[in-house]
Amino acid sequence: MIRFENVSVRYEGAGAPALQDVDLTVPEGELVLLVGPSGVGKSTLLGTVSGLVPHFTGGVLSGRVSVDGRDTRTHKPRELADVVGTVGQDPLSHFVTDTVEDELAYGMESLGVAPDVMRRRVEETLDLLGLADLRDRPIATLSGGQQQRVAIGSVLTPHPRVLVLDEPTSALDPAAAEEVLAVLQRLVHDLGTTVLMAEHRLERVVQYADQVLLLPGPGLAPVLGEPAEVMALSPVHPPVVGLGRLAGWSPLPLSVRDARRRASALRAELAGRTPAAVAPPPAAPAVAETDALSLRRGRIEALRRVSLTVRPGETVALMGRNGAGKSTLLNALVGLHAPSSGRVLVGGKAPSRTPPREMVRRVGLIPQEPRDLLYADTVAAECAAADHDAGAAPGTCRALVSALLPDVPDETHPRDLSEGQRLALALALVLTGRPPLLLLDEPTRGLDYAAKSRLIGILRDLAADGTALVLATHDVELAAELAHRVVILADGEVVADGPTADVVVSSPSFAPQVSKVLAPQQWLTVAQVRKALEDVRP
Repeated sequence: MIRFENVSVRYEGAGAPALQDVDLTVPEGELVLLVGPSGVGKSTLLGTVSGLVPHFTGGVLSGRVSVDGRDTRTHKPRELADVVGTVGQDPLSHFVTDTVEDELAYGMESLGVAPDVMRRRVEETLDLLGLADLRDRPIATLSGGQQQRVAIGSVLTPHPRVLVLDEPTSALDPAAAEEVLAVLQRLVHDLGTTVLMAEHRLERVVQYADQVLLLPGPGLAPVLGEPAEVMALSPVHPPVVGLGRLAGWSPLPLSVRDARRRASALRAELAGRTPAAVAPPPAAPAVAETDALSLRRGRIEALRRVSLTVRPGETVALMGRNGAGKSTLLNALVGLHAPSSGRVLVGGKAPSRTPPREMVRRVGLIPQEPRDLLYADTVAAECAAADHDAGAAPGTCRALVSALLPDVPDETHPRDLSEGQRLALALALVLTGRPPLLLLDEPTRGLDYAAKSRLIGILRDLAADGTALVLATHDVELAAELAHRVVILADGEVVADGPTADVVVSSPSFAPQVSKVLAPQQWLTVAQVRKALEDVRP
């Protein structure tokens, strides 16, 4: 269905090709998972299938990519739209209409699908993706995860033969991600749709892949093969594979079910051991607190009597399904939304009634899209503006950027940075004001495991220095690694609040993979298990 023949892509001014010597075939009716470290060309490879590369991105494509017999060099994206459906990392850039139902219908209107067929397909897609209750909602009012489902639905309605997906579950809660992956499985198995998907959260998807395509890095040939075989040599892998490597299991397990079947000896070896938990910070007055906070957004009651206290050095993970109120709570803490009732205090003051120039020294917010904070044409200009806004000495922000992004020149345009680099730049801008409270909304979206590990190290250091952290996240592995407490929201209400292990181990949705494999023991991460085994093994 998809054929790559000696494909290379080079962008103007780049020192090395973004993609080099790809020669392989993706069969019809298979789900192929594309993996590899950040910056190895995964998005570029996906773009060559849809025709976005090179027709919209520029650059020089050598070799040949054919989809259902059509050469993407000679067919522009609109000429491939009936065959290839594409969803990129940013759903907002995908939308062309205002409401959910209109967006689902738009692609079919462009292809001239009959009205009665359009109506049926819209209804089917609303049910498939759990969007029926949102059909009349303006897209701008949806949560990031809900927007992601709409973006996926809008490319499903024209019934393409090939789906190209870049991070399709990155903004979804675990349950919604399972629903989307179940739909993709149905399309592959029942309709013979070919799916080519890049995803960093491999713990969610690798067990569903028919084949895995690994892009190892510059100068190394791509590897296409059975998932377990590729995971054995991949530099990026999910926790269940890491646990299998640690335990010496062969073949490596790809799912929790497979791992549990082999884990009895490991559980026996760990019996009586206590996992090393994240140490709680010392008692101190609250940096931020909410008391019976309720907040309405139009007709929707986004928060209902939420009471929360955050102390210096504490890391709190906000979790819950898409639309539960996590981002709204962060926005209330930073002053973007005023309470309908109850109160919010940050540093003893109400954020919504405090001047922004004062708030930047009390609280910093990294939104779901870090580029929302980036307006200048160069990294140097962003840093100068951050120093001015925070009243910091010139060079303060640049020093932070150098620590987080040591290889990025001053003249680099922020749009040319990778997702992880943009996040690091946004973090440096916010930290210039040295706020005692830092809020992060889906901070690991778009990050591979190595970039996530570096972010965890940075955030641990901040917490150790006394910065309070509140993370709204669907990344259960991040919460397991970093959080002292987990707060679960549902329909705007707090339904659980306690130490991370106590909350997530008992949850089928929010438990990390290691916890599910080794339950009822309370192990959360591969690192905890490795440390325990080092202590008991000679």
